[in-house]
Amino acid sequence: MEKNLQYYLDQLKALNFKDMYENDFFLTWNKTDDELKAVWVLADALRYMRQHNISTRVFESGLGISIFRDNSTRTRFSFASACNLLGLQVQDLDEKKSQIAHGETVRETANMISFMADVIGIRDDMYIGKGHAYQEEVVKSVTQGYKDGILEQKPTLVNLQCDIDHPTQCMADAAHIINTFGGIQNLKGKKIAMTWAYSPSYGKPLSVPQGVIGLMTRLGMDVVLAHPEGYEVMPEVEEVAKKNAQASGGSFRVTNDMADAFKDADVVYPKSWAPFKAMEKRTKLYADGDQAGIDALEKELLAQNAQHKDWCCTEDLMKTTKDGKALYLHCLPADINGVSCKDGEVEASVFDRYRDPLYKEASYKPYIIAAMIMLAKFQNPVETLEALAKRNTPRKMK
Repeated sequence: MEKNLQYYLDQLKALNFKDMYENDFFLTWNKTDDELKAVWVLADALRYMRQHNISTRVFESGLGISIFRDNSTRTRFSFASACNLLGLQVQDLDEKKSQIAHGETVRETANMISFMADVIGIRDDMYIGKGHAYQEEVVKSVTQGYKDGILEQKPTLVNLQCDIDHPTQCMADAAHIINTFGGIQNLKGKKIAMTWAYSPSYGKPLSVPQGVIGLMTRLGMDVVLAHPEGYEVMPEVEEVAKKNAQASGGSFRVTNDMADAFKDADVVYPKSWAPFKAMEKRTKLYADGDQAGIDALEKELLAQNAQHKDWCCTEDLMKTTKDGKALYLHCLPADINGVSCKDGEVEASVFDRYRDPLYKEASYKPYIIAAMIMLAKFQNPVETLEALAKRNTPRKMK
């Protein structure tokens, strides 16, 4: 069946996502199945419209504020692309150039940047117990500012990655899987291996593996979390995955064997992350200003990583997957053997073979973010899309 805009409109009409209006996007497991589906359908509709040269500018003016407390390439440009797609201009808050260093409170900063803001995207993933809490504080601040009549509208918050979840990444990953396997209905019973992989660096966030197990278990998939002993993720997120799997008819289990996870897998996602307990310790060391402790922890974790260089996505492991052709995923950048490092997460030949699909995977993120914004800011996005189609303004003049 050839998909056109009406196809996506019909799908949206069948979903209940009314509670997303004037709401925020924190964690995928706080959204209903219909709300998640609405994001994927609307993202595909926006992509269809751009591919067919139909303008999707639903804002005549307004700001999208980005706050990145960690380095970013894909997510930063995806947020900017999403805002631009909808007609918003992006303003990045550089905290080093703000009054935050002079003691300005979160409440004050949040209100001062939000006078003409429709959306705030925040990435704060470095410290356990801090990122999600900071995002909640920003939302609380702008909500109060709106109630007090300071702000003309409450900006929507989009979680661009926190210490718990990376919803824009994992929703983009899922969009890639859904389109690869021909629809969400085809994912039930498919095995996905979310596995730790060696990296010569330490301190990588847990939010991607946690986001993957928290989301893919919603889709009826057989989800396997694999890591060496000592590299556990947050236990509360594992509980979320277990409950999701039980509700969806899928499964969730943990193994300390990478080969076990890869065997007959339909999808593999080998990526490094830091141990949860170590990240908790790291957060406390930074809070205490203990640089000597931080340095000692880094040496300890690098030495621990080095004991598991065999946790690598190799050609031999890929041959053990379903028909030897599992879909390989990564949030990028990957640590590639002999390219970005001597030993890393994936062999160069595997990465090169999947390079185009990996870039396709990343390409979903701007549309996912745009869909999240639109569902929060427009009460009836179906009517909005219909109006855009009727207007039929070309995005690019020929």
